[in-house]
Amino acid sequence: MKAIWNNTIVAESDDTVVVENNHYFPPESIKKEYFKKSTTHTTCPWKGVASLYPGN
Repeated sequence: MKAIWNNTIVAESDDTVVVENNHYFPPESIKKEYFKKSTTHTTCPWKGVASLYPGN
């Protein structure tokens, strides 16, 4: 699976997790030059804690 933004591959993995038709990429599969770490986290009762990596 590839995540593409503005014709650029920003993440790629054969090991995504699909939840409600959304692909979740493992942290090591993202191209970090296109993201910055955030201190923001979200919590879902059935998905758990998510760390956010907004685009630069």
